[in-house]
Amino acid sequence: MNRLLIVSAITVIALIAIGPTIQSVQSQLQRGNDAVGGDRTIKQVIAAAPIAIVGDNIYVAWPTNTSGNDEVNFRASTDGGTTFADKINLSNSTDADSQDVEIAADGDNVVITWWERNATSNEPVVRISTDNGETFSSLLRLAANGTIGGEGG
Repeated sequence: MNRLLIVSAITVIALIAIGPTIQSVQSQLQRGNDAVGGDRTIKQVIAAAPIAIVGDNIYVAWPTNTSGNDEVNFRASTDGGTTFADKINLSNSTDADSQDVEIAADGDNVVITWWERNATSNEPVVRISTDNGETFSSLLRLAANGTIGGEGG
C-alpha cells in the first residue's frame, strides 16, 4: 500500500479521534487556505497539509507559494486545536523549491521532512523540534551517502 495513502488514512482517523476540536483544526486550515487565495476544500487542504497529533498537541505542516518559491510552513497547537502558535517558515529557501512535506511526532519531538528541488538538485532535508514545535534545529541535509550535513553541508 502507498505510504502517502497510509499517512492520509492515519491523519483522518486521528482527526476523527479528537472529536470536538476538529472544527478548530478545519477552521485554521481554511483560514490558511483563504490567506493564500486558495479555493480548495477542507479535504484537499488536509491532504496537502500533513498533521501529527500527540495528546492535546496538534502539529500542521504545509507547502505555500506566495512569493513564487515553494516553502514549508508549520503551526502548532498545545490545546487540542483551540488556538495555534504563529506560523514558522521552516524551509525559507530562495534557491530551491521545498516540496513533499511530511511530519511525525512523538512525545515532545516533532520531525518534519521535505525535498529541496531546483534545476541541479533533488535533496531530502529534515528539521527537528524537541520542545513541542516551539523551536527547530537547523536544516539537516540527508546526503545520498548516509551522512548528515547542516546548512550548506
